Amino acid sequence: MSNLLESLNWRYAVKKYDATKKISSADLAILKEATKLSVSSMGLQPFKVIIVENPELRAKLAPAGYNQSGITEASQLFVFAVENNVGSKQIESYMENISETRGIPVESLKGFSDMIDGFIAGLDEEGRNNWSKKQAYLALSTLINTAASLKIDATPMEGFNPQQFDEILGLNELGLTTAVIAAVGYRHEEDATQHYKKVRKSDKEFFINL
Repeated sequence: MSNLLESLNWRYAVKKYDATKKISSADLAILKEATKLSVSSMGLQPFKVIIVENPELRAKLAPAGYNQSGITEASQLFVFAVENNVGSKQIESYMENISETRGIPVESLKGFSDMIDGFIAGLDEEGRNNWSKKQAYLALSTLINTAASLKIDATPMEGFNPQQFDEILGLNELGLTTAVIAAVGYRHEEDATQHYKKVRKSDKEFFINL
């Protein structure tokens, strides 16, 4: 537990990445697996994660991300994109996945499927997309915390133009919309921010015991 708290205290929102340092394939595999294993409401995972490494593509994304250095200088750029207006198609695919993974008849999952379908049907398109974005943010948190445990930096970013990201990455054709992005890599020694003391509310301000 002390190692977890140490890692969380170690991490910060990196302002300048070292473009010469790349995440190893082994560590990248861990980050991907941890993100995939992240909690998701009802296990539906109504989003995809695009890992952008191509320098030319990242250069095109830079203006859409207000030229934040992590977009081009970090080892990888993770883009969390939600499936637009999630519904019956995704639920059916999920049931088939459960059936195949657990070796059970898909028909036996009808009650679970109907429960999810009922929940989704009670939301309008905006509500569905907002719900999906919340699931993407849960996975983002898992990515950040896992990276910290590996002493890898990760900076979540909400300051970008989603429409431009979607267009550049060809997400419109895939029925996806960018929800949030994260630069992942290693801090530059010249980033003075790493020496700042972490500022958080006190326990008294933050917690309410009832």
